[in-house]
Amino acid sequence: MTVSIVLFTSDLRLHDNPVLRAAMRDAERVVPLFVYDDGVRAAGFDVPNRRAFLADCLQDLDSGLRGRGGRLVIRSGDVVDQVCRVVQEIGAQGVHVAGGVSRYATRREERLRTALEDTGCRLVVHDAVITAVAPGELLPAGKDHYAVFTPYHRRWSAAGVRDVVAPPRKVRVPDVASESVLPRAEITGVSPGLDAGGESAGRRRLRAWLSGDITQYEDGQDDVAGDATSRLSPHLHFGTLSAAEVIHRASREGSSGAQAFVRQLAWRDFHHQVLAARPDAAAQNYRPRGDRWRTDKKEIAAWAEGRTGYPFVDAAMRQLSHEGWMHNRARLVVASFLTKTLYVDWRVGAQHFLSLLVDGDVANNQMNWQWAAGTGTDTRPNRVLNPVIQGKRFDPRGSYVRRWLPELADVPNRYIHEPWKLQGQDRADADIDYPDPIIDLAEGRARFERARDV
Repeated sequence: MTVSIVLFTSDLRLHDNPVLRAAMRDAERVVPLFVYDDGVRAAGFDVPNRRAFLADCLQDLDSGLRGRGGRLVIRSGDVVDQVCRVVQEIGAQGVHVAGGVSRYATRREERLRTALEDTGCRLVVHDAVITAVAPGELLPAGKDHYAVFTPYHRRWSAAGVRDVVAPPRKVRVPDVASESVLPRAEITGVSPGLDAGGESAGRRRLRAWLSGDITQYEDGQDDVAGDATSRLSPHLHFGTLSAAEVIHRASREGSSGAQAFVRQLAWRDFHHQVLAARPDAAAQNYRPRGDRWRTDKKEIAAWAEGRTGYPFVDAAMRQLSHEGWMHNRARLVVASFLTKTLYVDWRVGAQHFLSLLVDGDVANNQMNWQWAAGTGTDTRPNRVLNPVIQGKRFDPRGSYVRRWLPELADVPNRYIHEPWKLQGQDRADADIDYPDPIIDLAEGRARFERARDV
């Protein structure tokens, strides 16, 4: 009997999973394996929101496998040690895994390949599983990656994405010991509004998105109160949905909204190919600007807790705390406020996001933060997003602000993004308990421009 192992990482699904299908072609039996990895915990990525979402994903994956005659095998510890133990227990001939782009993922592949050489078991790494297009597949002449999105998007659109593979009908798993999945209810510190994880939940959300709001996405994607976005990012991060399948299905819809949505998925691939070529960008400036960052702990705490005195910023930060998610337009505004108005190092903001975001992906989180800070791929690195103007434009009736800042519920629309302007009877009628701005926007911008020598 021949046996292969599927090491699930960020591809926790049965539909359109080339890793699983390849492993099943290679052998008569397959071990679907997931390792609670000590290395992920040590690196600080094992935070409550993602651990809870992961628990849902693993439960759902196990259920799907059992419905096909198989099951998910769970182990805990060092990922390389645990894979090698399973190889020895069952005499596996091959280990299949999806290729990653982070420094940790590439080191994991290197360690696995080295360790498996002594066992006679081969490692097979599959590209274009976590992303729609493999990170190194599209290259400009004489360079190892695209540094600007527009030319990348042209190539990406022309190249197309791989075909979708069908889910297996039957999965035969040999007898091998397994640990249990940690129940979500036992995980503490989880955001109260966190969505459910798992492939079943992801596919339901995708069906609803494709049959509804996607047609309005081009015009409605920045409407923070309307929340007319897909909210598929957690499922793409954990791989409960395949980016390739999402693109194929969205493209068939054919509307301008669907085209705008697919463009956002191209941005996801763009950031992955940047990080694949420049892994240091997870912690170092992609394009150094000579910044002399400030470290005012009180201002950083006010930003993180939603107490800056700027309602659009504070509403977004409270949404993050409650849901473990934030609207993309809001992410840009709060990142600009921290890095350019308060002039705080982008790494501070990126780390705070990673401590809460259920879709906390190293490539997208770090590269988007660098874009906002002007140290990344933005072709206008010194742009500053004014939170008052952004609020008036993308939350004109203040519905988003009132949803997350109930203390401003009675503020008239004309003041909702500038409550400090309330005077006399208006202020008395509103009866607000809300802080004054921690910084004047013009002063913050001037300080940023002086420090960066704009």
